Amino acid sequence: MKILLTGGAGFIGSAVIRHLIRDSAHEVINVDALTYAGNPESLSTVAGHGRYRFEQQDIRQPQAMKALFDRYQPDAVMHLAAESHVDRSIDGPLAFIDTNITGTGVLLEAARDYWQSLPAARAAQFRFQHISTDEVYGDLGADSAPADEQFPYRPSSPYAASKAASDHLVRAWHRTWGFPVLITNCSNNYGPCQFPEKLIPHMILNALQDKPLPVYGDGQQVRDWLFVEDHARALVQVLERGKVGETYNIGGRSERRNLQVVETLCDLVDELAADRLPAGAPPRRSLISFVRDRPGHDVRYAIDSSRIERELGWQPQQSFETGLRLTVRWYLDNPLWWQRILSGEYRLERLGQTE
Repeated sequence: MKILLTGGAGFIGSAVIRHLIRDSAHEVINVDALTYAGNPESLSTVAGHGRYRFEQQDIRQPQAMKALFDRYQPDAVMHLAAESHVDRSIDGPLAFIDTNITGTGVLLEAARDYWQSLPAARAAQFRFQHISTDEVYGDLGADSAPADEQFPYRPSSPYAASKAASDHLVRAWHRTWGFPVLITNCSNNYGPCQFPEKLIPHMILNALQDKPLPVYGDGQQVRDWLFVEDHARALVQVLERGKVGETYNIGGRSERRNLQVVETLCDLVDELAADRLPAGAPPRRSLISFVRDRPGHDVRYAIDSSRIERELGWQPQQSFETGLRLTVRWYLDNPLWWQRILSGEYRLERLGQTE
């Protein structure tokens, strides 16, 4: 297939592209506006490949999206472009409404117009895959069963609400026009190339730099963790074999309390970076501090991924322990990648500026 993939310079999108180029014969057109979290350096291993193209475009621009469909004539769309950081959605919710809701609507309309212009055989094979989050299901009780695909939507944060709205738009396009959609909702991702504002890379990098490790509230919030390369494999399996109009939950079956995650990271940094820490440095756990909880912080997310396991044969290849070790090792082995983000160089060069 020729796949038009939005948000491919982001964390999950870049993992999907690396997987597609490395492990399939598909072509990829990466459409990314290169906002603060978009980093082309995450795609350095595929940038020169003959099956990869990059287009710096904004999904909120109807004419730009129409031009991309006309030019590339894709067989499928994988829609990952989104504002995704909950804290930022609390500070500035309108950007999330603009990108996640309006942007998705613009992309849906461009894709629908294109799909309706295709010959019948090509139209029957076309797919629009929308990648979403488990946060649309909202807060689960400590003893509640994990959310399956029929679970009601109860988003808490502006981010989660904007993703829930985009999910509803995708379903409406399917119901109203028969537009061939697929939806996936995933649990918390982690792994290489994750932007340093997120929990796991933030804690790794602070631990390496002997900085405080701030944990919201009492650190007892529970999340299910999914290694990003396992997620990438799942997304491609859904695109290739999923049933049109259906939703597939993708989780790692690895529920952990936030404090457990941070403590495990501390121990891994102590072990794997012992030669990089100052002589006589105390255990990294001593850097943990507790800070005021964020507004509306959900206590628990958990996702039931039995459907994709049963129907498509997908299983995560990494446990939380093996995936976290691989992640810490990647950040240790790739300091230039994250140092350029922390310094801002990755964006200054893009803008043609120097410090």
